[in-house]
Parts: sequence; C-alpha cells; structure tokens
Amino acid sequence: MRTVDLIEKKVEHGELTSEEIAFLIRGFLDGTVPDYQMAAMQMAIVFNGMTDREATDLTMEMMHSGDVVNLSELKGVKVDKHSTGGVGDTTTLVVAPLIAACGGTVAKMSGRGLGHTGGTLDKLESIPGTQVEIPLDRFKRIVNDLGVAVIGQSGDLDPADKKMYALRDVTATVRSIPLIASSIMSKKLAAGADAIVLDVKVGSGAFMRTLEEAQKLSKLMVEIGRRVGRRVVAVITDMNQPLGLAVGNALEVREAVELLSGRIPEGDPLYEVCMLLGTYMLLLSDLAKDKEQARKMLQEALQSGRGLKKLQQMITAQGGDASYLCMERIDELCSVKEIRPVYPEREGYVTAMNAERIGTAAQMLGAGRATKADRIDPAVGLVMKKRLGDSIRKDEPLCLMYLNDLSRADAAIAEFLSAFTISDEKPAYSPMVYDVIGE
Repeated sequence: MRTVDLIEKKVEHGELTSEEIAFLIRGFLDGTVPDYQMAAMQMAIVFNGMTDREATDLTMEMMHSGDVVNLSELKGVKVDKHSTGGVGDTTTLVVAPLIAACGGTVAKMSGRGLGHTGGTLDKLESIPGTQVEIPLDRFKRIVNDLGVAVIGQSGDLDPADKKMYALRDVTATVRSIPLIASSIMSKKLAAGADAIVLDVKVGSGAFMRTLEEAQKLSKLMVEIGRRVGRRVVAVITDMNQPLGLAVGNALEVREAVELLSGRIPEGDPLYEVCMLLGTYMLLLSDLAKDKEQARKMLQEALQSGRGLKKLQQMITAQGGDASYLCMERIDELCSVKEIRPVYPEREGYVTAMNAERIGTAAQMLGAGRATKADRIDPAVGLVMKKRLGDSIRKDEPLCLMYLNDLSRADAAIAEFLSAFTISDEKPAYSPMVYDVIGE
C-alpha cells in the first residue's frame, strides 16, 4: 500500500477503505506518512469530502490513536456536552452542575481558548486554586461523589487529532466538515461519554458560517455517534452575537453564578440555550421522560440553589476557593484597574454584529490567546450592554471594558466598534436556536 496511491484515489473522488484509513493514520503517527502527504490527503478531503462510513472509520482510528478513558465504573449514563466554539459561551459552567443536581453524571474533559473563542479551563482557572490538570483516578472519584467534574484532556488522549489539527491549521484545511466532525467526535468518544449533546454554533463568531454547513456537520456527527453506539443530539445555535453578555474568563464565571443565583430571567439567550442543552442531556441520561419534565427539573435545581451548590462543591473538590462563587464575593474575581464604557459612533439600531471581532477585542485586552504560549489575564474582558435589534443613543455604552493593561485599550476599542452595524431601521427577528438534529 502506497500513500501516494491513496491520495490520488481521493483526488479522483474515490472512497478509502477502512484498512487504507488505518494505514494513513497509523503511518502519520509513526512518521512513515510524512506531513506533506497527509497535508495533500487533507486538502483532497476538503475538496472531495468523505462518506459517512469513511468519516466514522477516520473518527475511530483517531480515537484509538492514544488513551481511551474507561468510565464504566461510574454510576449512571455518562453524558457530555460540547460546543464547537463561540463568544460569551458560558454554558458548561451552568449546565454541568445543573445536570449533576438533577441526578446526572457529567465527567467532562474540556479545552482551552485560542483566538476569539473562550475556553472552559481558562474560566475555571480564574477561580483561585482551581486545578484542571488532575489524575484520572481523582477525576473519577470526584464524579462519583458529586456527579460532576471538569478537567483538561489527558496528555495522550487522541494524539492523531493533535497532530492532524496542527497540520490543518497551517495548510488552510480546517474548514472541512468530515475533518471537523472526526476531530470533535474522536475526542468526545476517547473521553468515555455514553451520550453527547453537541452545541453547534453558526454565524459570524463560529467555524460554521451558514445554517446549511452547520446542519451538514451536525448530521454527520450524529450519524458517527449512531454508527458506534452512542446517543448524540446536536443543537444548532446562533453565534452572530455573543451568547452571554460577558466575554472574558472571570466575567463569564460571574455571569454563570448570576444565572445559577436566579438573577438572569427566562427568555435571556444564555438562560434559554442552557435550558435547551440541559434538557437533552437529561433526556439522553434517561432522567426525564419528555422535554417538559426535563426543563422543570432544571428550573427547580436552579431556583432551589442546588445547581450553584454543585458548582461550589466541584470547585472545592478540584482545589479551588468556592467562597468566591456567591453574589457577595464574585466581583472580587473581576477587579481591574479601570472599567471603561465604549460608546457608539452613531445612533440607530444594532442591525448586525461580528461576534468574532468582539471576541478578538476581548483577546486583545488579555482575555484570550493569539498563540498557545500567551498568558491570560483572568479578570479582563468586556460586558455587553446592547444586543441585536436594540436601539442605541450616543450617550449609552455598547459595552463596559475591564482593563488592566491600559495600553491595549485603544486598539481593542477600535476592534470592538468595527464589529457593529448600526442602521436607522430595526432589523428582523433572528432566532437563537435554528435546529435540533438527532432528536
């Protein structure tokens, strides 16, 4: 078997066999398939795609390229939630403890932020003392005791994905639906989940820019799950504006605590997306018979304070100081040198936002990374004061910027303002949730 023949086969719209996919992935890991040949294969996949069977075989080869976590000793259905990446996307910090408060089991491995998107691990580490790199046996003990823990991926989880993604990142082959699907699903499957709820973002702040792309990706991931015996639901949600109002690590923790404290009302976009994701997590966990019952369970866990208590217990178990996670102390995590309002350049209505630029503005303040080596300032970021469709006046701020390095402010403000389209006419309604696949 020769790699060049397999590349040519895919260039000619051929379908790779299971054995050929295994040869490619194993050869890429051991060095017998060089970077330039894997780059050529990935580009051929970008242009010519893969069948569902090919994508499933690719996913399974990547999954088994390193450690596969066995969670069978944990009680109940192990349910996971994954977002394809967004801005102000604080859902894990809300949904994971709520599911545990409802009797579910959430053993979650998360990632860090890069570029305009935030990372759950960075948000957790903004709480003093919180450890996200902990041994697997301790992780399992916490989940068995509390029903929830969120940690970083183990060092040898899905090494094929790490190596392939690094190559995709520098060869313009990131935006391929089968490559994205296999990357996401191989990590989720390797992490041991029985059931997975996927939050597939679509819009200016997401990898998927059109609903059609998001639906194709969702259907493929649900199909991969079905083929390997996992229950998967994909919820397609809007990312043409930040989901929550806070963009930044401690600021997003504060917003999660506000929601779990009952200070964010029904109808709020973050509240509703959290409820929807939680609803499907309870259904896949066999803890609710229908969506109505699931939502009532989540609301009771929220209103009783049990969800917030679970988050506090998880942080304590992972070494953090949970005394910050209450409305009396949460502002201490967001203490900065200056909070600066940013005003619009004209009056009218917010008719469009570029969520990626808003995330980039927060990154420029120190809330995110341009490269993996960059250090994060957990307190900085921004809090939105306007959403799509809102009317604005010149004396009303679009956001409040939380600043420590004041030299970064002007560039970040310019980037933030460039994200807004302001017009005289109020825009048409835009939904928060577009579709649910695999229901």
